[in-house]
Amino acid sequence: MKIAIIGAGAAGCFAAANIARESGMEVALFEKTGKVMQKVKVSGGGRCNVTHHCFDIPELITRYPRGKQLLRKTLYRFGPQQTISWFAARGVTLKTEDDGRMFPSTDDSQTIIDCIWQEMMRQKVEVYYHKSVKSIAPQPAGSPHRFIIHFADTSVYAADKVLLATGAFPKAEQYKWIEDSGHKIESPVPSLFTFNMPKHPITELMGVSVPLVTIKIAGTKIVQQGALLITHWGMSGPAVLKTSAIAARELAACNYDFRVLINWLNDTAEDDLKITIAQLRRENGKQLVAQKNPFGLPRRLWEYLTQLCGITDQTRWGDMPAAAQNKLTEHLLRDSFHVSGKTTFKEEFVTCGGVILKDIDPQTMESRLVPGLYFAGELLDADGITGGYNFQHAWSSGYIAALSMSDVKL
Repeated sequence: MKIAIIGAGAAGCFAAANIARESGMEVALFEKTGKVMQKVKVSGGGRCNVTHHCFDIPELITRYPRGKQLLRKTLYRFGPQQTISWFAARGVTLKTEDDGRMFPSTDDSQTIIDCIWQEMMRQKVEVYYHKSVKSIAPQPAGSPHRFIIHFADTSVYAADKVLLATGAFPKAEQYKWIEDSGHKIESPVPSLFTFNMPKHPITELMGVSVPLVTIKIAGTKIVQQGALLITHWGMSGPAVLKTSAIAARELAACNYDFRVLINWLNDTAEDDLKITIAQLRRENGKQLVAQKNPFGLPRRLWEYLTQLCGITDQTRWGDMPAAAQNKLTEHLLRDSFHVSGKTTFKEEFVTCGGVILKDIDPQTMESRLVPGLYFAGELLDADGITGGYNFQHAWSSGYIAALSMSDVKL
């Protein structure tokens, strides 16, 4: 039995590490670059956000904008708890941060890479670098092997089973050799990106972070909550990244030219805010507005918002004109920003799109169209928000594919 795994990223290497290797079985891993697990290396600022401390699978599935039908099966079979146990059994402990993200206790992504690599070597996996696939040709019945893989360097490899775990491609034409197998592709567009606001005055507040805001894409029903970070190019942080993932296709359709509405007070309603301001005017009327920040906003942001409303350093709560109060209410609850363009969030690029899921059996990750052909990871049209969810999908799908190719009953 000869098994070929295409792609030495998280899903491909994890699958290779979990092949239940039998006598006479040959497992070969092919990588088009000269390195393995490159995204694992750089993720989480070099710490690797392995998974998320969310053990309720129905809740976990809500963190994935696309791929829920497949994930309902794969995450129950190999979810965060199984991931934690897998690494623990090999001497790697994970820790949970306040936001639920889980990292190796060493805070070093190399710990995860070494663990998986050592397991691959224990399984005697052969790794070949600089092998870019040109085509995969199914062989007729009676042939010694089911597939012949043709590489760009003109070399070939015969295999009985093939796992495609290449990661996503940014351009639709890069999927052609996969489409040639009969699988349809959902057009790829970026996910998990930050919002560019060229020359907007708020970028002068770069570094300011607000723990909890609500973001709405104007003209849509897309609303997300979370922390927001103001940067020198616009806005980032979990709230923005979640919004970019949920709205990936809508934002691509408008060429990343849109408006966002920010409620700096998260879910505070307008009537409640007016009551709060009226109380401030009665009870703190002599205090200066610029110095009396009753909403817990960062000082620099509060000063910026009050200045936008024409509130001077000498304006007192009791003397604030009605027009200024109305402006302040509007900016606090519905601050509007024009977004023009996007920026990849650090190195944590993710693509929305890929191989459509209806032709993949989630019980085995095997193609329903081509027996012996398997899929795992971001190559599939399934992706999550930031927080360890995309790696969890890679571990889950890679693990299931590995055991299926090994003919192990799940």
